[in-house]
Amino acid sequence: MRIGKQDAPFTAISTADAASITVRGRDLCKELIGRIDFCDYFFLLLMGTMPTPDQRFFVNALLVAIAEHGLVPSVQAARMTYAAGPEAIQGAVAAGLLGSGSVVFGSGEVAGRFLHELVAANADAASVAERIGEMRAKKTPIPGFGHPQHAGGDPRANVLLELARERGLDGPYIRMLHTVASVLPEALGRALPININGAIPAILLEIGFPLSALKSISILARTAGLLAHLREEAERPIGFVLSHAAAEAITYDGEKAKA
Repeated sequence: MRIGKQDAPFTAISTADAASITVRGRDLCKELIGRIDFCDYFFLLLMGTMPTPDQRFFVNALLVAIAEHGLVPSVQAARMTYAAGPEAIQGAVAAGLLGSGSVVFGSGEVAGRFLHELVAANADAASVAERIGEMRAKKTPIPGFGHPQHAGGDPRANVLLELARERGLDGPYIRMLHTVASVLPEALGRALPININGAIPAILLEIGFPLSALKSISILARTAGLLAHLREEAERPIGFVLSHAAAEAITYDGEKAKA
């Protein structure tokens, strides 16, 4: 049975023959290996072109900003998985990445779509406030704002937005991010700081990333962080400590077994 569209059997990323490997129209061995860094190569693979100086700068900055943030759920999942199956580090990495959803480190994609919708609608402060009011009525979180730990402001977001200001990155997405922040106190009833998952998609959209690629930065960066945690897990294991702490923290409130 044929499933989905099957009328475009092409790829523009890579091909190889007996003598060479071509990646995005460039000879891997003659033009890329030893000639560009991994950030440029990632951008080339993803976007099909080499980055501009601003694109290179911000992709590097964003990857550094999001790679590590302690024992977050994705890290705990990875370390406990590794503790249970140390023969398969790839499974532990996968376990951590599978948590890239709308709540934790995949939430930048949600924030990016939110900003994109507002920019596409050419929303002004009044219409943004109306949208926030509708979200408040439905108890929908405002993506890209607030943080359970950094209540006074996400320091990562602050430095990224300051870098954007210093380099003259002041397009519609960053302006919309600040517009949302400015209307929150009245529309929501309280101020919320811009968090890392608000700053990252705003900057990525400004430098030309498509919506479909927003989550790629977080996935790539957190893979590096997960690998660091798994190396430590191999030498100083805490996976079962995490598991035991979870079991101790949760109280059973189901029915008691009948005697």
